Amino acid sequence: MSLPEPARPALDPELEARRVELADLIYRHTGEDGTCATGVESLFVSRYSESNDFAPSLPQPALCVLAQGRKEVRLADEDFAYDPLNYLVVSVSMPISGRVVEISPERPVLALRLDIDPVEITTLISEAGPIGVPSRPGGRGLYVEPIDQLMLDALLRLTRLLDTPKDIAMLAPLIRREILYRLLRSPQGYRLHEIATENSQTHRVSRAVAWLNGHFAQPLRIDNLAREANLSVSTLHHRFKAMTAMSPLQYQKQLRLNEARRLMLSEGLDASAAGYRVGYESPSQFSREYSRQFGAPPVRDLARLRMQL
Repeated sequence: MSLPEPARPALDPELEARRVELADLIYRHTGEDGTCATGVESLFVSRYSESNDFAPSLPQPALCVLAQGRKEVRLADEDFAYDPLNYLVVSVSMPISGRVVEISPERPVLALRLDIDPVEITTLISEAGPIGVPSRPGGRGLYVEPIDQLMLDALLRLTRLLDTPKDIAMLAPLIRREILYRLLRSPQGYRLHEIATENSQTHRVSRAVAWLNGHFAQPLRIDNLAREANLSVSTLHHRFKAMTAMSPLQYQKQLRLNEARRLMLSEGLDASAAGYRVGYESPSQFSREYSRQFGAPPVRDLARLRMQL
């Protein structure tokens, strides 16, 4: 079944033709609303025909592309929007929330996600040698970049493999390598380069982020976290906030509250049990911080969420 495509002006005929083909491929390979794994390793396709509120997640590093529609992503109190003319790169696994907009059953949001293993970036850099990526401070751990014809063409060739499964094993790794190369060579590719470069300050901060992701329920001592990252406390604070838009303590709090919300919604824990599970010793402190984060105490917030399901 082909995707219904309403008439609209094309900003660039060649980009538009590729966008339309990519949208049709995603539409055919999703089948229904939701995110689907594909026969290409680390490639996921998504379809959404209803808008939603900001939903928290902790994604791994990934390239996110829209063939149709628009999506907004929130990191701390900063919003990032992307669409078919701009892709999103998450270079570090961080707590973000996202929602799809400009959507209808007749014109669903159609997206693909290609997960990125930082080790692949490191290997590509070492094997390719100098590839002209400037060295500069890394900044935020996610960014939006205009898509160009070369990048869209590579993504389209990778997605076309879903129609020829016998070609995946041979061709997908080659195309994937090309996509990572083009990400590195893009204007903001230095952000991926810095994270993948061993012993850069950005790489060290990413280690601190990864440690917090796995140990957020434990008490946080900043000096211990600084030792984990092999940075001074002041440098860790500065670089950590530059990457995540949060201090380490704010970051830990957001991880804890997001996980507590998930535990109550998905596993049926009450507020006290969920707060204790994620590291809160005081139920009243948990309730206060939860209300600040989500705009309502746990019981009211969960009732609202369940009505939306």
